[in-house]
Amino acid sequence: MLKDQKVMSYSEIPHFPQSTVQGHAGKLVFGSLKGTPCVCMQGRFHLYEGHHIQKITFPMKIFKLMGVETVILTNAAGGLNQEYNVGDIMIIKDHINLPGFAGINPLMGPNDERFGLRFPAMSDAYDRELQQLAEKVAIDLGYKEFIRRGVYCTLTGPSFETIAECRMLSMIGADAVGMSTVHEVIAARHCGMRVFAFSLITNQAVMDYDTDMKATHDEVLQTGKDRAHQLEALVATMNTNENA
Repeated sequence: MLKDQKVMSYSEIPHFPQSTVQGHAGKLVFGSLKGTPCVCMQGRFHLYEGHHIQKITFPMKIFKLMGVETVILTNAAGGLNQEYNVGDIMIIKDHINLPGFAGINPLMGPNDERFGLRFPAMSDAYDRELQQLAEKVAIDLGYKEFIRRGVYCTLTGPSFETIAECRMLSMIGADAVGMSTVHEVIAARHCGMRVFAFSLITNQAVMDYDTDMKATHDEVLQTGKDRAHQLEALVATMNTNENA
């Protein structure tokens, strides 16, 4: 949907990590979305690929220095909330950084004052005005039946969660679980950028020992393709309304 596209491979950018996961093209696409200058990442980085956490969040610092003011993050997630269905879009209102409990945080180490404070607040990590805008836009687009708002929990992966882990995550308040996003959110908020994020529920987390259900990456990719048009329309219309 971007106009006047200019594409740059990650491999052309000094010190930029490389995507290794199927479905992640490894390109930056510059262009204009409904009149707004944008840069889009085709592919992100994950702890399970072996990247250091500062490498995973490196693009957020680059974007800050480029003048980016608002970051929209997307992910594929497993649905923990039993009311969620595959194909639902969950607006993220908060997160649980489970790796952070073990000391995995992108702000570890010396603080770079060019980007932000030593101890940034995360109680408002996800911009509430953008959440409200997203809900309004989703209803206007006819997405009311599959738009949700919930809490996202990140794990390191790459193995999918056990049944016991899914049950525990549900008990502590997580509505969806995945392997990304949170570390980028922390880095982006540290840099003072506004953040909006949503999860596409691409599979149901397995919570029952009496089922043969299993999470697969193929299911994740297929659900992403099935919802691609609606997700594009949501982001594009949000952008139009935000700048109206």
